[in-house]
Amino acid sequence: MSDKKRIFSGVQPSGNLTLGNYLGALKNFSLLQDEYECLYCVVDLHSITVRQDPLLLKDRSYAVLALYLACGLDPDKNILFLQSQVSGHAELGWALGCYTYMGELNRMTQFKDKSRRHADNINGGLYTYPVLMAADILLYKSDMVPIGQDQKQHLELARNIAERFNNIYGDTFVIPEPFIPKTAARVMSLQEPDKKMSKSDDNANNFVTITEDPASIMKKFKKAVTDSESEVRFDEVNKPGISNLMNIYAAVKSISIEETAKEFENSRYGDFKMAVGNAVVDALTPIREKYNELMNDKGYLDSLFKKNALRAKEIAEPTLKEVYEKIGFIV
Repeated sequence: MSDKKRIFSGVQPSGNLTLGNYLGALKNFSLLQDEYECLYCVVDLHSITVRQDPLLLKDRSYAVLALYLACGLDPDKNILFLQSQVSGHAELGWALGCYTYMGELNRMTQFKDKSRRHADNINGGLYTYPVLMAADILLYKSDMVPIGQDQKQHLELARNIAERFNNIYGDTFVIPEPFIPKTAARVMSLQEPDKKMSKSDDNANNFVTITEDPASIMKKFKKAVTDSESEVRFDEVNKPGISNLMNIYAAVKSISIEETAKEFENSRYGDFKMAVGNAVVDALTPIREKYNELMNDKGYLDSLFKKNALRAKEIAEPTLKEVYEKIGFIV
């Protein structure tokens, strides 16, 4: 048993991951693999709350694994696995659903948001998927979970469910804490810098994907929203577009906002946007090339999924057994 703190994170295979996902999470994940015991899950069970093309879902599941690897995650130091290949997620999800109150689920803002966006398919899974998310985390007795602002509610629910179960049956689950990376950029939309960059955005000019070709990346940065001034300075209230571009440049180059401001203090907006675009292209090109190489070797990716499912089960199965015994199931 490792004495390292355990981190769990899950990514849905529901679209191409963006520059925001890279700078906000993936870029930092490789820095954690020596200090923490890390489990990174492709949460394909979550993705079917929205209707999926089966072939596309499979391809996107491989794509997330390939991106993890291309971004520097060592498959020997991290457990990179597919949620649906570890049945404990669904089994614990059902059990924990019986310890979750309707009132708690009714308060979940993401359900309300997704119900508006998918009004023709408001299904039970969409309503209860925060319980499955709690199961994902608690199944591995995770100490910490990297989360964004939009997931805080779900982690709080996981904590509430864990505490409720522990109060009834005695210490069973670790109460997970949010993990806030020391350096993680908050990347906003290129056209609407008051909202977060998202892979599900209807406007493709709002986001850059990690595997996007350089010409397309440069085109999007040339079109990025700025303001009517001419000074490159950081002011998120009055200059959200320029501030977002400064955040992106600083994160890609691993320098401070102050250093970025100094570098471009006499630059025109057009030149600055070109510099940001070029920096992003330079950072993403080796990742895209490695990703393409991996996606052409599905046999290797399959072998990793199978091997890591076994590693994940070694941790998950004792937790599920403990829960079942405490509830009163014969195991």
